Order: sequence, then C-alpha cells, then structure tokens
Amino acid sequence: METLQLPTRRPRKFIGEEFQLNGWEDVKPLIENLVSREINNAADLKQWFLDRSELESFLSENMAWRYIKMTCDTRSEERQQAYQFFVSEIQPQLSVFDDLLNKKALESPFLNELTDKGFFITIRGMKKSVEIFREENIPLVTEIQTKQTEYQATTAAMSVEINGEEMTLQKAGTLLQSVDRSLRKEAWEKIGDRRMQDSDKLDNLFDELRDLRTKVGHNAGFANFRDYMFAAMGRFDYTPQDCFDFHESVAEAVVPLLNESVKERKAKMGLDPLRPWDTKVDVAGRPALKPFNGGEDLLDKTVLCFDKIDKKLGDYIRIMRRMGHFDVESRKGKAPGGYNYPLEEIGVPFIFMNATTSIRDVVTMVHEGGHAIHSFETRDLPINYFRSTTAEVAEVASMAMELISMEHWDVFFDNNEDLIRAKTEHLEDILATLPWIATVDKFQHWLYENPSHSQSERQAQWVKIFDTFSDSITDWIGLEKYKNTSWHRQLHIFEVPFYYIEYGMAQLGAIGVWRNYKNDPKKGLESYLNALRLGYTATISEIYEAAGIHFDFSKENITELMGFVKEELEKLKSQG
Repeated sequence: METLQLPTRRPRKFIGEEFQLNGWEDVKPLIENLVSREINNAADLKQWFLDRSELESFLSENMAWRYIKMTCDTRSEERQQAYQFFVSEIQPQLSVFDDLLNKKALESPFLNELTDKGFFITIRGMKKSVEIFREENIPLVTEIQTKQTEYQATTAAMSVEINGEEMTLQKAGTLLQSVDRSLRKEAWEKIGDRRMQDSDKLDNLFDELRDLRTKVGHNAGFANFRDYMFAAMGRFDYTPQDCFDFHESVAEAVVPLLNESVKERKAKMGLDPLRPWDTKVDVAGRPALKPFNGGEDLLDKTVLCFDKIDKKLGDYIRIMRRMGHFDVESRKGKAPGGYNYPLEEIGVPFIFMNATTSIRDVVTMVHEGGHAIHSFETRDLPINYFRSTTAEVAEVASMAMELISMEHWDVFFDNNEDLIRAKTEHLEDILATLPWIATVDKFQHWLYENPSHSQSERQAQWVKIFDTFSDSITDWIGLEKYKNTSWHRQLHIFEVPFYYIEYGMAQLGAIGVWRNYKNDPKKGLESYLNALRLGYTATISEIYEAAGIHFDFSKENITELMGFVKEELEKLKSQG
C-alpha cells in the first residue's frame, strides 16, 4: 500500500520555531526588525521579502484558524472572542506597519534588481496599497469586520420546523426538490418567513455597513466606496465599465436562454402558473438525487472522482482528510455557506461547507476542491504575495473543477439516468447563475453609487434589477414581500462587498477550460494546472492565456460559450 506523504511547513528561520501569538507584544519586535533593517543589496532585499512573508504567513494562518473555528460553531463565545481578539488587537496594528513595510520596499534602490517572476505584480499591488492607505480608516475597518460577524450570527441562528423536525435553512432547502408540491411550497414559504423575521435587523445592519464603508472610501480620496474597492482589490485588469458591459451581455445573451429553459420546465411539469418553489424539482417528478450518504461518503466519492482526473488530485483530498482539514455536514449553530480557506504556513487548506445529501453539495465540494488544488499547486511559491491569487483566477480554479469533475460523476451515481440528470441540472444551474451574478453585482454598484439611499429606495432598486435578470416565466404574484428582501441571503453583500463579479468572469473561463478538457483531457488538464501554478506572478490575461482561454466578457464571447453549454445540454437531453 502506497504511503501518503503529508506536507510540512517551511522552517521558521526568521520568527523562530517556538513563536506563539498571545498579544501584539509578541509580534512587535519582529515587525520593528523589518522596519529598521538595513538593506545593502538586492540579496538583502529579497531576504527581507522572504522574512516578511514568513511572519505574514504565520499571522494569516493564525487568523484563519480563529475564523474557521468560529464558523464551525458560532454559538461558542470563546471562539467568537478568539476571533475578535485578532480583529481588534492584532489587525489594526498590522495595518499601520503594513503601510510602513510597503513604503520601505518601494523606496529601496535595489527594487528593480529583483528579477524573480512575480515581483512586478507584487510591487504593483504595494504601490496601490500605499496610495490608498489612510490611518484614520483602521478603526473603521475594525468596526466593519466586527459588524460583519453579526450577519453570520444572525443567519446561522435561523432554523425552521417542518413535519415536526427543526432543521437549518440549508437542510430545509433540500425539500424544494421534493415531488410533493405542497411540501415544496411549505418549505419555501417557511424559509422566506424565517428570513423575514430578521429582515429589519439585516436592513439596519446593512445601513451601518454602507455608511462605514462609504466613509472609508471618502477618507481615501475616492468618490465612492465602489471606486475604493476596485483599488483595494487590485483590479488592474478591468474597470466598472467592463462590469456594466458584462451585465448588458448577460441580459442579452444568457437571460433568453434562461427563459427558454424555464419555459420548457413549465411545459414539461404542466404547471400554470409555475411558482418559485417549482424551479428545483425534477421536471419528470422523480425524487431528488441523492449522490452520497453523509459527509464521509461524500469525501470518499470525491477522492475517487479526483483520482479519475489525476491521482495527484485525489491525493490532495486524502492529505486534507488525514490532517483533519474538513468540516462538511450541516448542523445548527454552524455558519451558513461554504469556503476553502488557504493556510499560508502549511499550504494545506481547510474546506468548510453545509452538506445535506443534494447534488448541490457535490458541486460545492468539487468547487471548493478546485480552490484546494490551487492552494496545493502554489504552495511552493516562495513568497506569500505570489500565492495570493486574484479572485478572477481563483474562481476559475474552482468553477472549472465543477465542470471537469462532471466528466467523472459516475462515482456518485449508480445508474446512467441519474448521471445524465445530475449533469443536466448543473448545466441548467449555470444558465441561472450568470444572471444572478449580474443581479448581485449591478445592485452593489448602485448601493455605493447612491450611498444616501433609503431602505425603501434600496428595495425598489433591488426589485428592478432582480426583474431585469430573472426569467419572465416564474410567477411571483402574492410573493412580493419575499422578493423584496431576497438580497439578504447573499452573504457577499454583507461580508465581502464587490467580491461577486469574479464568479461570472470565472464561469466564462471555466466553460472554456471544460471545453478544452473535453477536446483533449490530458492537454486540457495540463493547461489548467499550469495556469494555477502561476499563482499571482502574472496578469489575469496572462494566466487565462496559460489555461488556453480568454479574459473576455464581451457579448460575442459569452454568446459563443453559452452556445457550447446549450449544445452539451441538448446532447444530454437526447440521451435521457
């Protein structure tokens, strides 16, 4: 039997093997060393970058574990306090010194002598960080981070009772696949009613977040928070206008396909009207797909699926399991959603999700698994900046793995009928996902372009944008109150503003990667992994090019890629 080699972290040559974080006083001498160190040549400067990376990697992983533990049990006061300690006691201090360290690097006369691939991107980002840094924003950012945890605590506490069982909203959501229409309706309305209970609270919380964020943007000299975030997120490769072009392209090239899909659903189900609780159930009235039984079975099958792509990818999941880097099952008190959290020191990430038994859970697992592959493929890059990939690339890693893995989903399904159905459902989800991404992104632009808006104005604007990108078939009459606040379920709006358009850009890239993989699995996979290994040592366009795809969200490109998806859907339906 082959022995699995578990990774080890790099030796701590600068901070010391026994370094512990109990308070700022532990970090201060190391930071001061970096600030005051004499740099006499390019070799000294490179070592300075390596030492800074070592310290920042330790702090990043320390913060990561605090966040992971808190989201695994939001009811634990101890875990909340451990996370808040870092946010309030460590991070504000780091922000000040981060600016000082960036300035020290940028002022070095040896900067241009750093020829390693990636320093151009790193230095570009540092210059932008120095440009927008304002010390008066530090307490505001701390307050924002603290308030964002209120959203997690509020949504994690939500549950409903159906058929005498108390269940999380995630679990209740699986009932929307039930063939019993009355049960679907009950589940949909109870989920909506439970969210409505906290709608005022979430609206007021967002008002506070919007005002704080707007102040941060103004302090840094920007007209609005949106423009500040484009700079803060290092969006060097595209502008807000490109986002508006994406919205328009989706409305023209994708929404008509979504309408066709929903119209076909309505006809096959023989329903008039088709209601929101009718959009997830199988059109032929078959029970919901059940691709796994429990978290361990999900992980077992994911390993087998990744093995079929490449044994190395299956080993990545095996390593994470062996190291206890998974928490996959839904339970009360656990934060909603799912994520892959990179762990900078060890280079072996942690996957968190809320699995029940649905095909959506499989998609989430392989999506986060794609992020995990990315972490493994970049772990040997010497400096943390090189590993900190831009989201427009990171989401290609995850979304492409959804589609590549789909070619091997037979491990999740015993018969071909279920396999075809699972693939069909996923591709139909893509048709719905791109318009939703455009909805959320366009809404966020409006929120911060109009920062003095009232709650009623916000609600009206949300409904207007929602209707622009939704299908025109589903009947919402009498359900307007649920539609009005449906943006509350999108955690990105509360927790990571403007991090959402990346999913749309990456979805297009992922379809291109999948098309390459279908045409030539070996070459397609090789190009995909080669692109991931670049980390953030090249521009977005260069990384996409390495993957054999284009960073292009024009109407022409979207139309071509959606045409490919439509062809694949038609092939599947002809087999079903």
